[in-house]
Amino acid sequence: MMKKLAAIVIVFALLLILSPVYAQEETPPADSPASEEVPPTEEAQPDQEAAEETPTPEGETPVETDAAVVTDAAVITETVVITETVVITETADVTETAVVTPLSSEDFLVNISLPDEIVCDLDVIVQRDDWLSKLSEKFYGDVLAFPAIFAATNAKFTKDNTYAFIEDPDLIEPGWKLCMVGVAVAEQILGFDLESAPLGDDTPQNLDGAIKVGAAYALTGPLAGQGQSIRNGIAMAAKEVNDSAFLGAGVLEIIWEDTAGDKGQAINVFNKLINEDQAVAIFGPTLSRSAFVAAPLAQQASVPVIGTSNTADGITDIGNYIFRTNLSERAIIRHTIERVKALYNLEKAIVIYDNNDPFTKSNLNVFEQILSEQGIEVVATVALTNNNTDVAAQLGEFQSLDPDAIVLNVLGSEAAGIILQARQLGISEEIRFIGGSSFNSSAFFELGDTVINGAISGAAWNVNIVSGSNRQFVADYEAEYGSRPDQFAAQSYTAVWALATALRNADSTDRAAIRDALDAMDLIESPLGLFTFNDDRTPNHLPIIQAADNGAFVVIQ
Repeated sequence: MMKKLAAIVIVFALLLILSPVYAQEETPPADSPASEEVPPTEEAQPDQEAAEETPTPEGETPVETDAAVVTDAAVITETVVITETVVITETADVTETAVVTPLSSEDFLVNISLPDEIVCDLDVIVQRDDWLSKLSEKFYGDVLAFPAIFAATNAKFTKDNTYAFIEDPDLIEPGWKLCMVGVAVAEQILGFDLESAPLGDDTPQNLDGAIKVGAAYALTGPLAGQGQSIRNGIAMAAKEVNDSAFLGAGVLEIIWEDTAGDKGQAINVFNKLINEDQAVAIFGPTLSRSAFVAAPLAQQASVPVIGTSNTADGITDIGNYIFRTNLSERAIIRHTIERVKALYNLEKAIVIYDNNDPFTKSNLNVFEQILSEQGIEVVATVALTNNNTDVAAQLGEFQSLDPDAIVLNVLGSEAAGIILQARQLGISEEIRFIGGSSFNSSAFFELGDTVINGAISGAAWNVNIVSGSNRQFVADYEAEYGSRPDQFAAQSYTAVWALATALRNADSTDRAAIRDALDAMDLIESPLGLFTFNDDRTPNHLPIIQAADNGAFVVIQ
């Protein structure tokens, strides 16, 4: 017991005195007052009067100290130590005293014997009600083992900045990634044995064999390009899940069905997946209009559905078995207009929309409503009809209205052509061209890289987002498919990992249990950022805005 107490005092005192040892801060002088808050562990607060009144055992010389650590053999309480620390262990019959002299930061690195390479047995994403001692009890069976998490995570940070850098062991933030080393390494760091460490294999025990999951998307027809991106994202994630044995003996089996973008075919495909294939869950379909007729079948049969490209309002209102990893177009438009107004002080706008496309027609009211809410006056509205995108005459007339922005509620290829016409007319580059997620297509850049520079688009995701998870996703995708991923791939990839996490947590293929696990899912890492579902089963992350810049979109911070 004394070895454990002495070790914990050394480690924790150093964690408090030093900013993490990797920062190499100077140790304060012995006469400087110093105190830090104790982490919110289960440890008792020190009884200072009792510590001060403890008599020195006969025959011993009192030790000068700036702090005392008093324990009843079960609980330890710590304060910052500058010179020496007296550890007093009291039992019913014996009082033992040990003197611990703190180490320099260099000595600390030597004495804790960190391995040359820190290998994390488990990465943990901090949740809203977590703190270090709570996590150390959960994973190591001891509230006093938190310095192992602190030291391992900061050591990992020096090689991989996706891990957190913990400056204060009393303060960790939701979303931080922490490194949980194995028990043997944790004991090496701490200098004492973990007698009841539960860290180990939490692999599901009840999943075995093929776990059938439906994927109903437009794989042929006009939407085949989007379908291929979605298929790539799902296939890559499923392979990762299976190769890593994330589901133990369970293996994801994706059953692909082609809806061809047709509502009737979507209904047939969903019926097959639900009744014939007995899929435990379904990804898809591609289009919102297909989801509105097919997803109710799954809701009625209590089969979880995760949409990855359904942007219309009301998708998850179908029922409590319906989820989606993609943001609604309303959420993207709202965020885009709010941010652009704040950045550029917009007051007046022209709206151009495609009256032939159901997607853009449905978004017209959304744009007009949000522009009005933001106090931006719509001074003119132009409808494109019969696939006619020649609006040069109208643009020429509207220059006298002195707009601050032209909102293009059209498809990507149409938007590029309209911007080109505006540039040829000499419309000022101070007038902003703004669109929703429809700009996010390769067709937007087909007329030339520089023609549309400065055009602003809302999006749920960007390939250049700098998070570690996204960088890894992009690199793996490029290695697998020889091209960069798009938003559809990122959202479908995230859906697979969300479902896999729910399956693992539920340890069951029961459809209701999977639904409940999706609903209760904690934050997970994904290309979209730290991801979970809101109470309405929509994604929790914020949209971004981006500007066209020489053939690519650059995120506007």
